[in-house]
Amino acid sequence: MGQQADSRDRFRHFVPITTRWADNNACGHVNNVVHYSLFDTAVNLYLIEQDALDLHGSDVFGVVVEAGCRSHESLAYPEPIEVGLRVASLGRTSARWELGVFRPGADLAVAEGHFVHV
Repeated sequence: MGQQADSRDRFRHFVPITTRWADNNACGHVNNVVHYSLFDTAVNLYLIEQDALDLHGSDVFGVVVEAGCRSHESLAYPEPIEVGLRVASLGRTSARWELGVFRPGADLAVAEGHFVHV
């Protein structure tokens, strides 16, 4: 956790999401694996909004081949959040997404991560 969290101004697009009851672990905090689900939800919603993904009519879909996450602060249900996203690199057959999880109005991410779609 020693590294500084990403700031809100480094992201171009934000997806509002509310944590769910099932996201909490036995200690009452959002479980670390939930961050990956938040990342996946934000990217896929963005792709759907941009008409780049049709869940029911397309033969093309992305497969996540690499992922990583760093937590800076804990979250708990019920808590609204905003997932910021940006494309870090775009290749011929892959894209690297970088994401930040923010409390509404907060400047620094409570968690950040990346994943690579192919």
